[in-house]
Amino acid sequence: MKLAPLLMVASLAAALVAPAAAAPREIKALVITMFAPEAEPWISSFKLAESITVPGLSPDYPALRCNADDVCLVTTGMGHANAAASTLAVTLDPRFDLRKTYFFITGIAGIDPTQGTLGTAAWARWLVDVGIAHEIDAREMPKGWKNGYYGLLTKGPGEKPKLEYRTEVARLDETLLQKVLALTKDAPLQDSDAARAYRARYPRAPANQPPRVTQCDTLGGDTWWHGHKLGEHARAWTKLLTDRQGTYCTTQQEDNATYNALERAAAAGKVDLKRLGVLRTGSNFDRPYPGQTAHASLLASTTGATGGFVPATLNLPAVAGIVVRDIVAHWAQWRERVPPP
Repeated sequence: MKLAPLLMVASLAAALVAPAAAAPREIKALVITMFAPEAEPWISSFKLAESITVPGLSPDYPALRCNADDVCLVTTGMGHANAAASTLAVTLDPRFDLRKTYFFITGIAGIDPTQGTLGTAAWARWLVDVGIAHEIDAREMPKGWKNGYYGLLTKGPGEKPKLEYRTEVARLDETLLQKVLALTKDAPLQDSDAARAYRARYPRAPANQPPRVTQCDTLGGDTWWHGHKLGEHARAWTKLLTDRQGTYCTTQQEDNATYNALERAAAAGKVDLKRLGVLRTGSNFDRPYPGQTAHASLLASTTGATGGFVPATLNLPAVAGIVVRDIVAHWAQWRERVPPP
């Protein structure tokens, strides 16, 4: 025989005896957190002992954490850029099959005292980006304006922009939202003595009441804003971009960016966007109590003086963990579709 046919026969024989490539691992639930204090309660309560390094993740959090039930967790790093890059890196990794996976963004947030309190767990229907806007310094804005923020390429506040970025607002799947609300509405929540003392300075409910599970919407932007004036803008902006259907509740940095990464992956057939839930827990109020300045309130929030930080982190798995455990326990049902409430 000639050399070329001999080489072909040898190559064929080697291919026949070579082990088959492992099938991608099917993940039942992927929890998305942003920094270590959000991740740690999940890691301990779900025994996420397996570490899988994923190219493209944050250098601070370079690996997925998984358990034997195929529940995994990614920590993206904080802010829009980190969240989008890390989320997309996981969805594009060929070692994972995420087509039937349920994704849960779980993180702490500032909270509007008219919608919740320290430790409140709020499931979102709407994700709204507050950062894509025009801004004129309040000292130079036209007379009669309440603030200097308004929609891109509009003439002023109250005019809805065209949403040309395609990331400004998103609505989550209602079937999944109603299911998680039904499963978690009576979840026992963590609290603290410091949080009880701090919330007592707010004169009205629900700010001065114990935390509970609720449904209201979340606003994302990388600026850590604070105070009554910007709080009013947050409420109005949420109403404007959702055609008055959304109710502003929590403020955070990442959720629209994470959604956009998942949306790109869904367009590639790698994930199902209807399987995304977003839970934010109140670690601080977004505006001061009577007699307190906005600056003092912000300092209390960033230094942990509100007492809400630890309860908020613990309430992430306390609430969303109920859903994840139900998914694992009844995977045959959840794999095909969201079971009825």
